[in-house]
Amino acid sequence: MVTGINSNFMRIGGLASGLDTDGIIDDLMKAERIPLQKMEQDKIWTEWTRDAYREMNTKFSQFEQLFSSMKRASSYKVKSAISTQSDAITATASSSTSNGSYSIEVSQLATNAINVSSTGLSTDASNKIDPLAPLSEQLDKLGATSLPSSLKFTTYQNNPAGETHEIQIDATDSLGDVLAKISDGTGINAFYDVQTDKVVMETKSTGDFNPGGNEIDFSSDSGFFANIFNMTNAGEKGGTNAKFTYNGAIDLESKTNTTSINGLTLTFNDVTAGQARISVTNDVDKAVDSITQFVNKYNELIESVNEKVIEKRHRDYKPLTELQKKDMSESEIELWEEKAKSGMLKSDSMLSSGLTSMRQDWYQNVDTGNANLNHLSKIGITTSKSYADNGKLVIDEEKLREALQDDSDAVYKLFYNADENNQGLVNRLEDSVKQTMENINNRAGKTTWTAEQYTLGKKLKDMETRMDDFQERLAEVENRYWKQFTAMEKAIQKMNQQSTYLTQQFGGM
Repeated sequence: MVTGINSNFMRIGGLASGLDTDGIIDDLMKAERIPLQKMEQDKIWTEWTRDAYREMNTKFSQFEQLFSSMKRASSYKVKSAISTQSDAITATASSSTSNGSYSIEVSQLATNAINVSSTGLSTDASNKIDPLAPLSEQLDKLGATSLPSSLKFTTYQNNPAGETHEIQIDATDSLGDVLAKISDGTGINAFYDVQTDKVVMETKSTGDFNPGGNEIDFSSDSGFFANIFNMTNAGEKGGTNAKFTYNGAIDLESKTNTTSINGLTLTFNDVTAGQARISVTNDVDKAVDSITQFVNKYNELIESVNEKVIEKRHRDYKPLTELQKKDMSESEIELWEEKAKSGMLKSDSMLSSGLTSMRQDWYQNVDTGNANLNHLSKIGITTSKSYADNGKLVIDEEKLREALQDDSDAVYKLFYNADENNQGLVNRLEDSVKQTMENINNRAGKTTWTAEQYTLGKKLKDMETRMDDFQERLAEVENRYWKQFTAMEKAIQKMNQQSTYLTQQFGGM
């Protein structure tokens, strides 16, 4: 029978010999493919190793992300500010604020300037204007004979010399349209109150920007405000600065009810009953939380790395090729690959070196200006005595709190100091982590890198080339087997034909 056709010859299997040529050649090719199977397994192992390195680099990167916050003074020198009159005044303290007690007496709050129509806009309270209909069609309701073509007013929030706003009034403009134009980019909120039939104009900013004068000045107006809105300069109220006394000695003003002085941010909600006391102390809880989070992340990192470098390698469990997986169930594949992937980074020198470097970084002395707080152990952070912890750090919270309370500046310098000759712990750790990540990237690359940019990528590319070449050789070997068997079949067929011919000749004698 004919089993296949090659471009150069016809494959004939078992036609004359009766042999299972397909089966025989399949068995022969299985033996020939054994080196290819090993190549495939090596390629899979290399891919797994690359991915395991990248997973470790992700762990290092997550730890690295905490460095920026650990370089900020606010992570260590967190301040708490407590007011004795919290209903009237609240405060927050920056890391630069000195601990102590401060007195604040608020005598006046900052207010917005506000002006309201002296009387209702409508002449008849029972027949008020429609704020959505054109004003030009409601002059009788307003008690006006004509509608000015524009209005003018001056504000001072953005320019001490005054900023005049001129707004054009169209015949189709409603009251709502005019108020929207007044409120557009002028620093003024203008609205109509239906219940009182009055217009309200209020500055968006608190404060006295025009001492001795109005914050919303109608002096330049041709009569719109007086005749249509029933509003004059005399009706303005507010526009005041906040006034307070600091430590009983300095009288100060602020255009807003939130102001900063000596690192304190003060918010005024009401005038005080005499002096309010603001007590500033170190907020040890937040600082402890920041340091604890950092140490815990480091412990997670070294736990992950240690698991990989001591993980047992099961050399009898080779990676499964796609052909091998065909004869296995999903659960069997999962269990097999769990064993096969174990120990990929066992005793890896890059990871081990990275761990060693970080451990050394933690235990360097740093000149903090306080000899009692120049080493990690002196603030209550030491290496776990348990062998099973593999170098994890443990925190004596009471000792850490005491160090932060006594000298938060020194604790900050212990962790962060950019001086190359006296680097802080975070600075040293950052250098070690970056070097380890760079080494891993050189070997395993990033997902965005091409194969030529890292060592394992080049190795995988070389493997693929060798596998492609081997596949071509296998095709040639298979063709050779078929040619040999086909030649044999043809020879047997020819012999059979000759035998039949001779039998026929002798049978006729």
